[in-house]
Amino acid sequence: MIEINLREMKKNQSGTIKAVKVSGELGRRIREMGLVPGTEITIQGRAPLYDPVALRVMGGTLTLRNNEADYIVVEVTEEG
Repeated sequence: MIEINLREMKKNQSGTIKAVKVSGELGRRIREMGLVPGTEITIQGRAPLYDPVALRVMGGTLTLRNNEADYIVVEVTEEG
């Protein structure tokens, strides 16, 4: 399995969050959305200019800006 930034994931690619590498207000906000280590995610799609990215988390859909996705390290479980 490979560890990559969430921003690098492709549509329909799945993985497990390994780390959130930011602290402070942004880190707290990301964690409050349920994006914590051990959480499984799937990329649903991207906006026409590739920002933001939509992801499926715990049965719901979240969108993140690419500058936020850069702080999330994901272990990829399947190719997209």
